[in-house]
Amino acid sequence: MSLSLYKKKRNFKETPEPLESSSEDGNNLKFVVQKHNASHLHYDFRLEMEGVLKSWAVPKGPSMNPADKRLAVMVEDHPLDYGNFFGEIPEGNYGAGVVEIWDKGTYKPMKNQTKENDEKLLLSQLKKGDMKIILKGHYLKGAFALVRMKYGKGNNWLLIKRRTSIQKMILISKT
Repeated sequence: MSLSLYKKKRNFKETPEPLESSSEDGNNLKFVVQKHNASHLHYDFRLEMEGVLKSWAVPKGPSMNPADKRLAVMVEDHPLDYGNFFGEIPEGNYGAGVVEIWDKGTYKPMKNQTKENDEKLLLSQLKKGDMKIILKGHYLKGAFALVRMKYGKGNNWLLIKRRTSIQKMILISKT
């Protein structure tokens, strides 16, 4: 995927943000969540695909509560190296403010019954607007869904923690 929009929005003589993606080693797809205190505090949720980080701005941040449906606005792709970026983007630059790494780890599709390549399956789900993934991070663990909303310009999604069988059993026992 192209990083042209990412590059167009930034002046790399003034910002410490990475310019390019370096090749990643390993078979595991990576994710990162960055806390970004820009004009408004939000969290950037990023998934490695096609040699870039597909990115969503999550105003309230991800939640481990399945009852929470978090707005996630899809933004431009970022280079893979952005997954290790933290620091301050100087005033006067796009996204000016402090960026911290809040969580990171690996992820995979929730179910891959067709035995096709994980990334190929995830790209198909992304195109359909309905991704089901398993996150293995420090804070974010377990099944999540990213679902594109039907209204708007197509960049509004919901990030939802999926119920596990244990959570379902607790819910049933309370009724």
